[in-house]
Formats: sequence, structure tokens, C-alpha cells
Amino acid sequence: MILSMTGFGKSLSTFRGYAFESEVKSLNSRYLEITIKLPSSLQNKEYEIREALKNLIRRGKIFISLSVRPEENENETFFLNESKLNELLGIFAKIKTNYGISGEPGLDHIINFRDIFTPELDQLDSEHFEHLKQVVVDAVKQLNQMREAEGGELANDLSQRVRLIEDALSGIEEDYSGRVKEYYEELKKRVIEITGNNSINPERIEYEIAMLADKSDITEECVRLRSHLKFFLETIEKENEAGKKLNFICQEMHREANTLASKSLSTEAIHRSVLIRDEIERIREQVQNIE
Repeated sequence: MILSMTGFGKSLSTFRGYAFESEVKSLNSRYLEITIKLPSSLQNKEYEIREALKNLIRRGKIFISLSVRPEENENETFFLNESKLNELLGIFAKIKTNYGISGEPGLDHIINFRDIFTPELDQLDSEHFEHLKQVVVDAVKQLNQMREAEGGELANDLSQRVRLIEDALSGIEEDYSGRVKEYYEELKKRVIEITGNNSINPERIEYEIAMLADKSDITEECVRLRSHLKFFLETIEKENEAGKKLNFICQEMHREANTLASKSLSTEAIHRSVLIRDEIERIREQVQNIE
């Protein structure tokens, strides 16, 4: 089952007097990029949190935010650390007294000090931190559930587009089988008109015409394209980390589609070739969102 690289997850929990909340969102990226926003007092724990997640996410741009506050303030949108605020105002007063600076601190000055909106976390111990890590892991698991659901939708859409390509390819093959003899005779007629069929060995003419007709043969391209389409469907059904492989298959399909277009013998075949290339391009765009 393929996974989308976009999603969102959230987890909340309380443990021994503290409320923990984690939100995780992910975006497309060729590599794994994790950004973690932690309370300042927990910055030294970032590595441990990353280690807890390394087997849960393998690709994408991941943004993780984590908040911790006393349980009695759990339902408050913003937390005001009055102790830190009083400490800050005391420092302002001391600066005024000791250095003769006039004026009063305004709200625009005070809100720049993030610590006044951060609860005291001095009482957090190792058990609190283990619980905190589990909250983050739960948020990531919820994210992965969303990514898996979206991956299922992507797989359905991609499968439908592959069927469209297969139908168009069948139309090209049918058109070609009905026109190859006509194309051969047309080449022969044009060569005879140009040469007058006087000075050139007829067998030589037949040989050269056959060679030209052979260059327009699309059998190999059709076989290879069908093989790529089959491999593409197998990959989205069986592999979890399929994004890079699917992107490579798309490149190969696009190459065969270009060759088919250049060998088309009719307007209908050209139109079908254009449809195939358009669908492959849409598939490539979708594949960029697959882990």
C-alpha cells in the first residue's frame, strides 16, 4: 500500500499534573526533513524525540510542535507564566533605578519575551518525558493513518489512469495493424514515382521500402510500455516506499510514449499518443506526493 506524503496528526494526553499536546503535519519532499518545535526547557531532548520517530517516517517534510502545560491550564488557548512576568517586570524596574532610564515597558516590549508564555517545567522527570515522547509518537501514527488513507485514494486514481493509457495503446496497436500494409504500399508508390522504376533493381527497391517500413514498427515500444504499466500497478499494490521507483517507471513510460508518437501513421494514432503522454504527465505529478 502506497503512502501519501501529506497529512496531519494530533495527540493530547495528561500525566501526573501536566497536559501534553502534539501536532504533526507533513508535506512533499525528496528527502526526510524533520522540524521540531519544543518548549525552550526541552530543547536538549530533540535528539531523543527524533530517534523515537525514525522508524515511523521515511520521507517528507515533517513539522512537529509540542506543548506542555500544568494540567489545570489544559483548556486555555494561551498560558501566562505570571512568575516569569513578575520577574521580567522586576528586571525592568531594576534597570530604571540603576541606570536612570525613563519610561515604562509597553505590551509590545513584553510580548517579545517568550518565556512569559511558557509554563515552568522544572518538575518534569524521566517518566514525564517518556509520556511526552509517546504523545508525539501517537500524533505521528495518526498522521500515518491519514497518509495511508490518502495513499489509497491516490492508488485508485493512478490505476484508472493506467487503464486509460492501456485503452489508448490498444487503439494505437489496432490502428497500426490496419495501416502498416497501406503505409508500405504508399512508400513503394512514392519511390517508384521518384525513380521512375527504371534504373534501380526492383528487389533493391523492395528491400529499402521494407527497411523504412520496419523503422515505423511499434511492436517493441508497445511491449515495453505495457510491461512498464504492469510493473507500475504491481508497485503501487505491493510496496510501501514506492515513490522513487514509481517516478523512475514514469520516466521510462514517457520515453516509450514519445517514440510511439514519432512513429504514428495516422491522425488518430497521434491523438492517442498525445493522450498517453498527458496521462503519464498527470501520473508523474501524483507520484511526487507518494512516499
